[in-house]
Amino acid sequence: MPARTASQSTVSGTQTIQRAALLLRLLTSHNRTGLRLVDLHQKAELERSTTHRILQGLIAEQLVSQHPSNKRYFLGNSIYEMGLAAAPPFNLRDICHPHIKALAQISGDTVFLVVRSGFDGVCVDRQEGSFPIRVFIMDVGRRRPLNVGGGNIAIMSTLTDAEIERICLVNRDRIAESYPNYSEKTLHERIAQARAKGYLVNNILEVPRARSIAVPVRTSFEGSATVALSISAVDDRMQPSRIEELSTLLLETAKKIEEETAALLR
Repeated sequence: MPARTASQSTVSGTQTIQRAALLLRLLTSHNRTGLRLVDLHQKAELERSTTHRILQGLIAEQLVSQHPSNKRYFLGNSIYEMGLAAAPPFNLRDICHPHIKALAQISGDTVFLVVRSGFDGVCVDRQEGSFPIRVFIMDVGRRRPLNVGGGNIAIMSTLTDAEIERICLVNRDRIAESYPNYSEKTLHERIAQARAKGYLVNNILEVPRARSIAVPVRTSFEGSATVALSISAVDDRMQPSRIEELSTLLLETAKKIEEETAALLR
C-alpha cells in the first residue's frame, strides 16, 4: 500500500475535526435528553463505526460522556470548563437590554434578542412596545431551530454556505415535525436578502399575517454573528415605508452594540 502524502494526512485530519465538531454541535442541541449512537450517526450522515470511533476519542478527552445505563451520549465536563473560559468578559444581555428597550419604545412593537446555541436560536430578551396588538412569538428562554425565525436566519446569513447546509441537514427532521409551512427555498431567499441589504423581512410561521425585520449583530472578532435583533408586528404595520424606517433603526442599533462590545474586547 502506498504511503500517504502530507496533503492527504492534512485533509484526513481536517475531516476528522469537522466530524467531531458536528457531533458536538448535535449533542449541544440535544444535551437535555442525550442522543444514542444510532441517532448521532444518522443525523451526522456518518458510518456507525466512524461515529463510534470519534465519540470514544471525545470521551477520552472528557468532551463527551456516556450514561452508564441508557448508553446515551451527552456533553462532557471539559466542554463546560471550556465554555467558562470562552465566555466574553461582559454580559451580552445586559449590554443589549437598554437598546432593545429603546427600540420597543420608539417602534411601539415587540423586540426580540436571540443568540445562537448550537443548531438553535434562543430568545434571551423580549421587550414589548405600546401598540395594542402585539406579536408574541417567543417567550424568553424558548429555543427554535436556527433556520426558523427572522433573528435566527439573520445569524445564519453571516455563516458560510457549508455551515448553513449542515444546519439545515441536522434540523430537517425537527422542522418537518413542527413547521409544515417551512420552505428551504424561502430560507435561502431571506439569507440572500440579509447579505445584500444587511437586514431581512420574514413571515412569521407561527403567527398568520405577521412579519418580522431582523439584523445580525457581530459581537466578536470572528466575523460571523451569534446574536440578532428583530422587531415583530402585524402586516398592517409592516408597509414598505415603515420597513425601511425600522430596518434603519435596527441597523443603527446593531452598530452601537457592536461598537460597545468591540470596546470591551480591546
